Amino acid sequence: MKKLFLLIFMLVNCIGLYAQQVMETSEAYKKADELLKKLTIEEKALMVRGYNKFFIKGFEEKGILPVYLSDATQGVNIRNNLPNPNVVKQLERSTAFPSPILLASTFSPELSYQYAKAIGEECRAGGIEVLLGPGLNIYRQSQCARNFEYFGEDPYLVSQMVSQYVTGLQSTGTAACLKHFYGNNTEFYRKRSNSIIGERAMNEIYLPGFKAGIDAGAMSVMTSYNQIDGEWAGQSSYVIKKILREKLGFKWLVMSDWNSVWDLEKVIKSGQNLEMPGSYNFGVSVLDLYHEKKITEKDLDDMIRPTLATCVAMGFYSRPKYDTTLLSKYPEHEQTARRVAEEGVVLLKNRNEILPLDPTKNRKILLTGKFVYEIPRGYGAAEVIGYNNVSLIDALQKVFGRTVYYIEKPTVAEIKEADVVLLSMGTRDKEAVERPFALPREDESFMRYITKNNPNTIAIINTGSAIDMSAWNEQLAALIYGWYGGQSGFEALTDIIIGKVNPSGKLPMTIERSFKDSPAWGYLPQGASLYNELKNEHLINVYDVNYKEDVLVGYRWYDTKKIEPLYPFGYGLSYTTFALTKPRLSSNKMNDKQTIKCSVTLTNTGKCEGAEVVQLYIKENQPSVLRPEKELKRFEKVSLKPGENRILEFIITSKDLAFWDDQTHSWKTNTGQYTIFLGTSSRHINQTLSFIKE
Repeated sequence: MKKLFLLIFMLVNCIGLYAQQVMETSEAYKKADELLKKLTIEEKALMVRGYNKFFIKGFEEKGILPVYLSDATQGVNIRNNLPNPNVVKQLERSTAFPSPILLASTFSPELSYQYAKAIGEECRAGGIEVLLGPGLNIYRQSQCARNFEYFGEDPYLVSQMVSQYVTGLQSTGTAACLKHFYGNNTEFYRKRSNSIIGERAMNEIYLPGFKAGIDAGAMSVMTSYNQIDGEWAGQSSYVIKKILREKLGFKWLVMSDWNSVWDLEKVIKSGQNLEMPGSYNFGVSVLDLYHEKKITEKDLDDMIRPTLATCVAMGFYSRPKYDTTLLSKYPEHEQTARRVAEEGVVLLKNRNEILPLDPTKNRKILLTGKFVYEIPRGYGAAEVIGYNNVSLIDALQKVFGRTVYYIEKPTVAEIKEADVVLLSMGTRDKEAVERPFALPREDESFMRYITKNNPNTIAIINTGSAIDMSAWNEQLAALIYGWYGGQSGFEALTDIIIGKVNPSGKLPMTIERSFKDSPAWGYLPQGASLYNELKNEHLINVYDVNYKEDVLVGYRWYDTKKIEPLYPFGYGLSYTTFALTKPRLSSNKMNDKQTIKCSVTLTNTGKCEGAEVVQLYIKENQPSVLRPEKELKRFEKVSLKPGENRILEFIITSKDLAFWDDQTHSWKTNTGQYTIFLGTSSRHINQTLSFIKE
């Protein structure tokens, strides 16, 4: 049955790959050249810059239609702020999917495909040709308030999820836009930050996700706000031509992030194709530069050609703009969103198996906290309002009835008389700001107040990254990381609370005990403090962000430095139990031409059906350079009934052992002994095996 599913899944992916690009690359560029010949120099000057805030300029009489670009990774942000709203017929509603970091917590590439496919269908219904996502910047530190838009700290996990996201989205004929390329790992005055990333870290940590998306066929890439080694990414020939084009082999549309470049001449000559949104006053126009002979018509042709080729290859100029038949699929999209939430919510603590709660039992369940009536979400370009939103209190009272009651500010007596307290707290993460690791003082005090007065407190944390939980984590009876669950998130969470759904989410990042433990500690400029609203960014001096931890990002840092996290990468509990047994290797030796098959048996040893994520990590025992204690190389999520077992097989290649050699500027695999770790988190290792690389 499993082989049949995999065969069907591969077939679907192949169909998606065919559907995403309707014309071969060489033919698309040939057609682009034909269209270029029809354009005047004035029209070319208009095509290199954005139009109507979220459009690529069109000249319909010449067969070039306007193309709509819309945010974002977790669903369609319906734009009500277009200068000319008549250019497109906007969707009346769009599904608010769970945040991408919750999607990453599912550890399910198959769900990533379905999630993105559903979003792509809504794009097609709304005349959106390019979705400005997926966002895939690495989770380097907890205070980045856009972490909710991304897929976590591990490049292998990010790559697996992004690859299927791109394939699923583009199977609908909607182009994916990988963002933000690259090194945009802080939102603190992001336009004034200069990322200084070593060659090895760039190749091992920050580029793999983009490479995976490009290899999956992504048709556009967005450059980032930050500088790379002293030049803004969106106008850097090194970033666009050297890294993106030459190194990663990207052939299609490159666009700037909105208002992220400052020198128009550099932009035109950098390999950039589309400066967005096209309204910034550079002090000089494209035609000024042309007439002053600072740029040539060939420069403009080179800039426009990939834009036209992308639109031609995707069929944007030859198909109907809207596919309204897809509006009937919204109920399916809601189900997909709910399933993602069910599999991505992470149960971190469950003392004395307080969960699940039996809804038929008569007891007092006090509900309090910030997110009871409000739907938690991330803000900025990625915000999606959704429809059919269900609040936490409505979801809970639907199954518990009056045994669940809400008090905004309960007294000590009211807290103590409750049999169980459900405490729903969290953060409102927002683009362009950093969100402190510590909760606001009032929220932190409230957490301590509740947990101090009732030992049966179940905390529900709604956020986009890690927060400081050290002061009250031990007092909790249970802890659920609910992330931003989208419009159906609280219904999924309620099903987990009552045991209708068995939790199976895993952390895609590490939750540290203190931000001082983070590899990024000290990244802010000396004397700087965080802000709540972005103001006067242009007055801030450019500051360096030194990625001094190199490749030791996330669990690589905590494991190698022997720092105990609060909760490790890959961790998450279930209502059942599992055992990993009988590990074996097909051989204890391998070379560059051979592979090794690692097999292990997973058994559900508990009393209910559940899913576990088996994680395979590899370590080089005597490395020639500093290497992490372990690195994730394979994972598989498996659902089993009580007593059921399954043999999992993982194929290891010499490529999985490689590191980037700064001396030779290439991948290198050392000979010697390596260790395979099999477990259910980076810190919960059940089996180890060793082999020799010859």
